[in-house]
Amino acid sequence: MKKTTLFKTMLKDPKILSIPVAHDALCARIIEMAGFSCVGCAGYANSATLLAAPDVELLTLDNMVDCAWRIADAVDLPVWVDGDTGHGNVTNTIRTVQQFEKAGAVSIMLEDQVSPKRCGHMSGKEIIPTHEYVAKIKAAVDTRLDDDFTILARTDAVAVNGLEDAVERANAAIEAGADWVFIEAPPTLEVLKSVPSLVSVPTLANMVPGGKTPLVSESELEAFGFGAVAYPTAFTYVFAKIARELAIDMRRTGSISGWEDKMIEFDEFNKLVDLNKIRDREKKYYSDMGK
Repeated sequence: MKKTTLFKTMLKDPKILSIPVAHDALCARIIEMAGFSCVGCAGYANSATLLAAPDVELLTLDNMVDCAWRIADAVDLPVWVDGDTGHGNVTNTIRTVQQFEKAGAVSIMLEDQVSPKRCGHMSGKEIIPTHEYVAKIKAAVDTRLDDDFTILARTDAVAVNGLEDAVERANAAIEAGADWVFIEAPPTLEVLKSVPSLVSVPTLANMVPGGKTPLVSESELEAFGFGAVAYPTAFTYVFAKIARELAIDMRRTGSISGWEDKMIEFDEFNKLVDLNKIRDREKKYYSDMGK
């Protein structure tokens, strides 16, 4: 089964689809080895790791496509990607979809924020007119080469105009061909619970510690009717916290003593990065050459 078809099938499954976001290929490999069925590649995490910068659309399309390609190349999982605003107008959106599909992604998220956008849980967001947003979604649908390459329509209208406008935008995107929708940053549990019943396609929730939406479990989100949940910051936040603690302690003590139990072991890390597969391949070809 194609990865695009597999992902689309998982979206329609009554069991909620968990989408942890990886900030690089190594993180994606760890997610895969933990047993997850897909992985995400998104702007917040990649902005942090590539630029040490916030999610304010500083990454270029080429930056993000390269991140997606590296993750897709490192794992056998379906890779969902963040297309931000489409990186411009309809013309730019078309190229954005083309490039991510070529990179091996199975699904792309496109949103209705004014460019440069910002993280959905930051204040001061602005959104484009509905007709411009719908045009981008329609262009994305028409551009994809694989009908199973799903288009996720995201709206940030809740924070700007309220839930009613967000739902209207989501439904307009569905009419334009969006396969699933994301109403970003519901501010209360009541609003969050209501989202799946207000649209006719699978819905995405995202869990951001410190964000505007209450944190709830996957079982609760599944009971609400959500089709998927993304974790756009979890791995990046853990990495940043542990790495900072290590750096401070190393600077203070001049040693890594006491950190060994928090580190992956040498042989285990080599297994994680497939060293044995590389060595086996080298042996095969050198053996064939009589060396």
